[in-house]
Amino acid sequence: MQSERHRARRYPFAAKIELIDLQSEAETQGQTRDLSLFGCSVNTVKPWKVGTRVRVRILHKGAVFVALGRVANTRANAGMGVIFTTIEAKNQMSLEKWVDELRGR
Repeated sequence: MQSERHRARRYPFAAKIELIDLQSEAETQGQTRDLSLFGCSVNTVKPWKVGTRVRVRILHKGAVFVALGRVANTRANAGMGVIFTTIEAKNQMSLEKWVDELRGR
């Protein structure tokens, strides 16, 4: 387990998330716990090891966000933190909209 240091404020955010390990092509589904412009936390019983490169797909209110990322930290039986490493422009707009809505709460 590593200590966690966020680059931006994370906001509570519950949405369906799908992750694919880019090396092994293993897939997992879960729920996000929080979200920022740079990453999210994922509730999962079996987190992947730190450094695992992933494809992230988050579904929320009919919108889909897709990015590449990397597992930044893990918590046994609690989940993992994922940082986004590559986000296309259309997906960046969805992410920014969600974060703006969360800021406004």
